[in-house]
Amino acid sequence: MASEWKPRVRQYQLETSRIECPLEDCPPEEHPLKAIVVETIQAKKADKKSKKDKDEPAIVDPLSTKEEIVDPLSQASIDPLSQAISDPLSAVLTDSVKIGSTFGAPVSKEEDRDITFEPWSSKRTGILEKYTTSEKIPITTSFLSNEERQKLETRATAVMEADKVKHRLEQLDDLEDGGQQETLNLSQKEYIRKIDTMNRSLTDAWQRDQRVMSLKITIQCSKLLADNGVIHFYPSKFVLITDILDNFGNLVFERIREKSAYTPPNSSKSIELPKNFSPEQVPESAKETCRNWFFKIASIRELVPRFYVEAALLNCYRFLTDQEFTQALIRLTKMTRGIGDPLVAAYARAYLCRVGQTVATSGREYVVINFTDYLNTFSQLNSDFVQNILAVQSLDMSKYLRLFVPAVEWILQCVAHKGTEKLLEEVIGLIKEKTSSGLVYNALISSFDPRFISKRALEFADLIKDSEETVVSKYELYVSLGNCVVIVDPPEKQRMPLLNNVWKPVMKLEDPSQYISCAQVWIEYVAKHFTRKEVNTLLGDIIKHMMPGKAFEDHYSEILSIVNKILPYFTDFSQLFSMDKFLPYIDLCQKESVKVEASKNIVRSFTVKQTTDTNDPLIINGMMYLCKILHDSLDAMSLNDDRRQISELITSFLGKISFGRDFEQQLSFYVEARAAFSNLDAVLIYLVHNVNLLAMQTRLLVKGNHNRKTASFVRACIAYSFITVPSIDAILYRLNLYLISGRVAVANGALSQGDAFFKAAVTALKEVPQYMDMDHRRQSTEDFAQSFFCNLFSTLLVIPDNPDREPLLLIRSALNSLEDYNWIENSDTKYKVYSSAICLLAAVCQDKYLYSIDKVDSNDALYSGEKKFTNEVVSLVSKLLAVIWNHIKGLTSPDDAKRQAKLALGLFARLSVHSDVTDPAVSKMLVNIWNIAQRENSGLSGDLLARIKSLVSGRKECAGLAGMLAVPTDTF
Repeated sequence: MASEWKPRVRQYQLETSRIECPLEDCPPEEHPLKAIVVETIQAKKADKKSKKDKDEPAIVDPLSTKEEIVDPLSQASIDPLSQAISDPLSAVLTDSVKIGSTFGAPVSKEEDRDITFEPWSSKRTGILEKYTTSEKIPITTSFLSNEERQKLETRATAVMEADKVKHRLEQLDDLEDGGQQETLNLSQKEYIRKIDTMNRSLTDAWQRDQRVMSLKITIQCSKLLADNGVIHFYPSKFVLITDILDNFGNLVFERIREKSAYTPPNSSKSIELPKNFSPEQVPESAKETCRNWFFKIASIRELVPRFYVEAALLNCYRFLTDQEFTQALIRLTKMTRGIGDPLVAAYARAYLCRVGQTVATSGREYVVINFTDYLNTFSQLNSDFVQNILAVQSLDMSKYLRLFVPAVEWILQCVAHKGTEKLLEEVIGLIKEKTSSGLVYNALISSFDPRFISKRALEFADLIKDSEETVVSKYELYVSLGNCVVIVDPPEKQRMPLLNNVWKPVMKLEDPSQYISCAQVWIEYVAKHFTRKEVNTLLGDIIKHMMPGKAFEDHYSEILSIVNKILPYFTDFSQLFSMDKFLPYIDLCQKESVKVEASKNIVRSFTVKQTTDTNDPLIINGMMYLCKILHDSLDAMSLNDDRRQISELITSFLGKISFGRDFEQQLSFYVEARAAFSNLDAVLIYLVHNVNLLAMQTRLLVKGNHNRKTASFVRACIAYSFITVPSIDAILYRLNLYLISGRVAVANGALSQGDAFFKAAVTALKEVPQYMDMDHRRQSTEDFAQSFFCNLFSTLLVIPDNPDREPLLLIRSALNSLEDYNWIENSDTKYKVYSSAICLLAAVCQDKYLYSIDKVDSNDALYSGEKKFTNEVVSLVSKLLAVIWNHIKGLTSPDDAKRQAKLALGLFARLSVHSDVTDPAVSKMLVNIWNIAQRENSGLSGDLLARIKSLVSGRKECAGLAGMLAVPTDTF
């Protein structure tokens, strides 16, 4: 087999012309991309279908845009609330949005609150977390023990049906006496558990039809709201107790609603009231039950429990009349004036406003009255009653007033909801008459529409200046005001005066926490409405306040937030980096994680907003500084995802820097970047590609005719790549870059440098391991090796040999590396690559190569027709054939039959194309290889073998060979 091979003489141009398909213009009516319309002839059906219906195709394209055919995916953009028919999940969601309320009662569309109204549920958790205590909390109960519960159940069972009314009246008389009472002193956790137990007891009693018992529990829970024994826990107590009241209100409402169901004539199924029912639809029996509940409440002698229980049942007035809500709310509002404790009264008003927002959002008179009544209680704060409470509980006035915050904020939110600008003026007037408390001003600013606040920003700045700091400090008011003017722009004439009025007192703040809280909000206002000069001044002032005592170490989150708020308002990064305080401000982030996060945000913003290339030195220096921070933050322990993310940011930045036709400056920039980011493979790979691109752009510019200057520059680019590629750790990328850079070198006439790249690639192949982690799993590298060797062979075809050395030196080196490569044991990939090498050597023997490099003489020009050169190639191919043949013949195991056949068939396909099949020795060799491929136990498809024989028969010179090829008869 070693001396039988001869290369086939190829004429590439002639072969190409034979296989080329002639191009023809396609008629418009036969265009392959034209939409297919299938039409059918339908029988005429008079008075049933219009002419238009008859002409429509029977088979309709599902992607049609006809209005009658609606794409189901296109309906995703349709508002489900606007559809008459929607999916059941959408219907449930719609009902919950339209009907849901605090008490489970339906409300009309007009009563729906918009998204600007913060629900009580979102405040609840915050109150429970903020208002805590470590003291023992007293609680008086008389209805929670298991023994009493059993007695009540026994007693209820023993009562005769005729005595039920009498028994209930006796219970009503005992509602407030409570029988045997027990006073406990509980910790906060125990108290909360006790309240939860009371709530479950309420529900249990209700489910056992013990309505009066449920009312008794509710009344005694309400009494707890009159007790301010542990006053700093009162807001949390209010939240817990009102949960019970809400539960009781739900139970009563649903009970009356169930009793309102009726059974139509000739029907066995009862019908419930509709969601938005009217009093006329409620039967008289249900109304009577509703009145009885309110009569029971009227028998409660103490003010606080009577108020809370009636407020909890306020929604039940819907069963009686539509006109009672406003009157009842105003009546209950006036009842709160009888509560002597200002704190208890404030939370009672808050609860009434919460209930009122659910049942009667259209009427607002009671809300304003409640707020006015609260303002009137400021005169009580200096009374002996309040002072005695503070003295007993060792509480100062500021801490006492902070207990009012949740109640006041909720009341003012209800006042401001859907309020007008005129209402804001009236509320401001009321506040000015009664108090200058910062607590009230802060709630006012936070509650009303930011449009109204921003329009009067200067007025509010003056109010804040004169406000009292007993509860809320002025800096908190400035923060609230800043949030409004950032959301809504104030009038242009007020912008600079507002900034001066606010920042003068802010600059005087000595507490770094207070100062940075204001700066965090107002920096966005400055960046939004003013120039970089003002932003730079403000940054300098922040640095001045944060440096003493290293205060910045306690406020990294605020410092980072300020950076994030500045960035959206800078599209020209030359202005950002021209501020002399910007980078020093970044240096405040001395904690590495914070500095890295700030740098990431700036670089990310730059890559998004810098839509054009730039070579501004300010931008380059600033961004290089930030990217260097990102680069230096990585170490051996860094996650791969962090390395990937930072690499993407840096390469995105590098891609934005362009010096146009100044290629030398561009190369200098890449040299600097290589030194700065030497530990990131992805960045180095990007730089090598860009430098290679520079070399090819230079070649294009001079049209391949390099002069001394361009040749020197190109060699500098190639030297850059040759120095950089070895420093890349990823061996697979390194090999590809060697190959690409070698091609660039040869294309630019740097043959010796190109040889150095190829030799380095061949040498580095030994470093490739058998297995590597690729695509998050461990895989063999043989597929890569096979692809790389084929790619290398296609390149070596046009690389000329050095005349001072033996021919085919590079090809021999590649084959030697192929032999030394760390192949998997018993793998066939090595021999497949040998087969590809035979194709390369067959092409090397041709007088004219299929492709070439402009202005580079390949071996076809150097050794054209030389018999010595051809003999070298034939000798080399013969050796390869011997190695492949021995491997094929060595596969004697039955399990290896299919492997053997596949290898033989692949070798046959290559040799039949690249060998001189007219030579008898070559034909005999090919027949022997074919016979191995078509053995009975080969496992190959007979159809495949038949098709290959047919292809061979199609060539004239292969006619004799085709006649000698046998194909299994079962394929015909």
